[in-house]
Amino acid sequence: MPLRALRRLALVAVALVTLAACGGGGNGGGGEQASGPGAVPETLRFGIGPYQPTAEDTKAAFEPFFAYLAEQLGTDYELDVTTDFGGIAVALANGQVDLAWLGPYGFVLANDDSDARAIATAEYDGKPTYQAIVVAAPGSPVSNWPEDAQGRSISFAEVSSTSGWLIPTHFLTEQGIDPKTYFEYSEGAAHPANETAVANGQVELATDYDRNRTAMIESGAIAPDATKVVWESEPLPNDAIAVREGLDPELARRIQDILVAITPEQAEEFMAEHYTGFVAADDESYAVIREAAEDLGQLG
Repeated sequence: MPLRALRRLALVAVALVTLAACGGGGNGGGGEQASGPGAVPETLRFGIGPYQPTAEDTKAAFEPFFAYLAEQLGTDYELDVTTDFGGIAVALANGQVDLAWLGPYGFVLANDDSDARAIATAEYDGKPTYQAIVVAAPGSPVSNWPEDAQGRSISFAEVSSTSGWLIPTHFLTEQGIDPKTYFEYSEGAAHPANETAVANGQVELATDYDRNRTAMIESGAIAPDATKVVWESEPLPNDAIAVREGLDPELARRIQDILVAITPEQAEEFMAEHYTGFVAADDESYAVIREAAEDLGQLG
């Protein structure tokens, strides 16, 4: 069986386990189907990937936003939190959630699997973009990436991560480099674990994204000088808000209108720190991510 298929099967298993373990919450359950264009179900099922160190942390940080969205729609909701980025993509593709907040690569996987649709892109500090990064210890001799890093130990994040696997792998492949042979390579770590591993000297290099490193420094999880950035990608589209295949298009447009109307002042009240609102998006907003996945043979 191809590696991609094996990975996808593994993600399905993880999604089923994590949704069962981390789901629930909200203020409703087991709603009925809506009828008529734009009608809202009695309960909307929301999902989100692991944007905080634990599922409980993610739920605490993001549930106020989902509660606001449900209130604006006049419905109850359920909120599921997965413990890996692939899990939420699979949940959306399988119709286990109606709407998901997920990473760019996760959206592309769900779109490829089931025609899930992007309706908005999150803004972070007023920008709809972020960057993948590679970090090293502050005293590392690596300054010219990737030439200085050959043979050194590196930890890539999970294979469903945009910034932690897809984009750095694609960048290196375009340079004619196979990261699994060029470095002392490992993969599968969570982003916070990657930063901590470099800070503690467990590994020389690791992939991450700029927002996570900033958040860890601000929370005191790592010192500002615990790691240094030795490579950063071109700007990438931020997290997607996507809806499952088959969700009423009129309802999807109504949700999109609610999202793009959120002001930075409102965002301070009910969105996780640094998130300032949304811009309208569609599937083509994530074309650069789709192209990288296609180049690496991860789609189709």
